[in-house]
Parts: sequence; C-alpha cells; structure tokens
Amino acid sequence: MPRRLHELPRFDDRWSHLYLEHCRVDQDADGLCSHDKDGVTRIPIDQVALLMLGPGTVVSHAAMRALSENNCLVCWVGEQGVRLYAHSTGGTFSARRLQVQARLVSDDRERQAVARRMYMLRFPEPPPAQASIDQLRGMEGIRVRRSYEMLAEKYGVPWHGRVYDPDVWEAGDSINRALSTANACLYGICHAAIVSVGLSPGLGFVHHGKMLSFVYDVADFYKTEVTLPIAFRFGALGPKDLESQVRRECRDVFHEHQLIRRILPDIEEVFGVGDLLGESPEDLEGSIVSLATRAKDRGLRGEPDGQSERRALDEN
Repeated sequence: MPRRLHELPRFDDRWSHLYLEHCRVDQDADGLCSHDKDGVTRIPIDQVALLMLGPGTVVSHAAMRALSENNCLVCWVGEQGVRLYAHSTGGTFSARRLQVQARLVSDDRERQAVARRMYMLRFPEPPPAQASIDQLRGMEGIRVRRSYEMLAEKYGVPWHGRVYDPDVWEAGDSINRALSTANACLYGICHAAIVSVGLSPGLGFVHHGKMLSFVYDVADFYKTEVTLPIAFRFGALGPKDLESQVRRECRDVFHEHQLIRRILPDIEEVFGVGDLLGESPEDLEGSIVSLATRAKDRGLRGEPDGQSERRALDEN
C-alpha cells in the first residue's frame, strides 16, 4: 500500500548513521540487506538517517531506489568514512526552503545576520556588534584551537595541530585520525538533515565556496560539544580498531545529546524565519512506498519489529 511522504518517520525520530564497507547491498523480499564475509545484515531502511558506503561496496539499482523512497541519505565515502565522493538526493518535493536559504545568503545584510546568530548559538557571549564574517570565522578558529589544547591537556596526549593526509591514512597520529572519523560522522548527519528538508549543503554563511559549506556551518554548532571530546578520548587510548570504535561512540553520544532532534530547529533559529520547517502542500506531493509495508502486504514474516534493525546498528 503506498504511503505519503509525511507518513515516513520524521528526520528527528530517526536513528543515526550506518557505515558499510567491503559488502554488497541489495533488496530481497523483506527489505534491504548487506552481504559480506560474515553473512547477511538487515538494514533498517526507514529508520536510519544516513547510510555511508565505504570502499569495496556494491549497491544495486533496486536498493538505491528503496533508500531514496524512504528518505535515507546515501553517501559514498573514502576509507574509514573520511572524504565524501558523492551523495544521493533529499526527501522533499519542494524548493521553498531552498529559496529562503538562497535569499538569505545572497543579501549581504541578511547573510551577516545569519552568521551572527550562528556565532551566538555556539558562544555564551554575543560577538562585537560590527564583527564581519571573516572576524567571526577567526573567532571560531581561536575557540577550536583552544579546545584542542584543553582536551590534549585533559587526556595527557601531545598535540601538534590538525595535520593529516587522507591519501596516507595510517600515517596520521591517533588523535587526528579519530578527529577525522568523528567529524565525518557529524558532517554526514548534518548533511542528511539539511537535504531532508530541501536545503542546499553548498550555500554556506560562514563557510563558502565548497559544495558542503553549509554542512560545515551547521556541524560547527556541535563540534566542541560532541566530536572533539570523543576524538581525544579514543585517540588517547589508541585502540587497534580506532575508527570503528569512534563511529560507535559517535552514534551513542549523538543519541545522548539528542543531536538529530536539535539540527533542524537550530537551523530554523539561525535563519530567523518563522515556520521554516512547517509542512506545506507542495512538501507532500508524490507518494512513497515502504519495503516494510510491501513485505507485510505480501504476508511475509521476518524477525520481530526492531530486532534486526538494532542488531544492524550494533554490528556496524
């Protein structure tokens, strides 16, 4: 039975991210699944916000269609989830929010006001009244560098700056590798939130000139609170499976801090536009068909509700 777009789980009700590598993703009668050397893992297609496909992954056309229909963002990424190569589209049929974003970023005064509100969301004190965007960017840079130094002192690790080469991954120290892994998870979740409501990841206010400028803007709301402490804590421990442990910890901490529930309201706040996220008729055009609904309609039976989905997240 077909479902309308608004019948899918809201973005802020979804779980976080799933990272896969060296596997084949396809569709069967019960939904999507990942096949690798360890067997088959069910993918909770209509509950996960972001699916990150790493090296060695093969995905079928039917699987991509199902992911798109269930508003799950798919990103093709490099080793350990770092470096974004491509991504799928979002889940809205309307461009009205994109038009608001384009208007705000194109007007110098409006852009300055949004950048200022972004700063105020991250800092306890307001910025100087006449601070330019470049000055705001510099203030943020100073704050992040201080956070690095404080965390390095807290965990008793040497810190020589943010230096890494994604093309020579293992050459990086454990702190920098953990930072890259944690930030990749954060960027992916922010990216998924942005495109889920039809905003552009490329139209940034503080950052600019990159295809993910707005993703970087939004991720900066949460870095010092969420990903930096994770990276320094696990980087100091230096476990053998560092990147995998960091991704799992990010998933737990994102849930603890209710990150997915905060992203879209925070964007609405910094835009300063009332009811930006409210639904309009054009948002709900089109229909969506769920694999879970199809399976039930065919009388198929699998594992109890939620069991396979939770195991998939635990194992990845």
